[in-house]
Amino acid sequence: MITTILWDVDNTLLDFEAAQRAAIRALFESFGLGDCTDEMLDRYNEINNFYWQRLERNEITKPQVLLGRFEQFFGEYGIDASVAPEFNAKYQLQLGETIVYRDDSLNIVRSLKDRVKQYIVSNGTVAAQTKKLDRSKFGELMDGVFLSEQLGIEKPNRAFFDKVFEAIRPADLREVMIVGDSLTSDMQGGINAGIVTCWYNPEKKPVSPQYRIDYVISDLHGLTDLLNQES
Repeated sequence: MITTILWDVDNTLLDFEAAQRAAIRALFESFGLGDCTDEMLDRYNEINNFYWQRLERNEITKPQVLLGRFEQFFGEYGIDASVAPEFNAKYQLQLGETIVYRDDSLNIVRSLKDRVKQYIVSNGTVAAQTKKLDRSKFGELMDGVFLSEQLGIEKPNRAFFDKVFEAIRPADLREVMIVGDSLTSDMQGGINAGIVTCWYNPEKKPVSPQYRIDYVISDLHGLTDLLNQES
């Protein structure tokens, strides 16, 4: 029986892509950088994902991700990359201005509050996630929040989860489930930690055989169905 759920935030509980696009467009306007087209946003997303994947493989540091992605993006479009530090600092806060729930996630979390323990586990920055969790109301609903920037190590490293377990002291890791959209961060992290894995896969991508995934859901309501079956 599952007694504890570890939730990813971006593109699991909240629509990160919507927040990201709105934030970058707003900052392009405030910095006087001109129009940020859909094509530019698609390219930024590619660059951003590449940098975060490198972080997950321990190839670069979090500061290198946060600045490097914007420096490369600006460089490709002929924008002065010296604005990257200030742009990134304001971007972290701007991300929290757009709250879009995935699959009625707020009510799903509320419905599970007295049934299981629920925690946030995220690689997002403290500045961005604190604002998002506050404005979305997830912060007040969770039993705890664990951010890699505060723990000093990123998902999917086992040490990240060891610090979480040290704080929450679960009775049995077989009763702990991680729910997230990322194979490389959330699912690999769950595998490394030896807990139950639930891949949130709304696009219904094929499951890679290299990952031991216990459950796959395309809608977060499917988690409630899983828990009903487990009980």
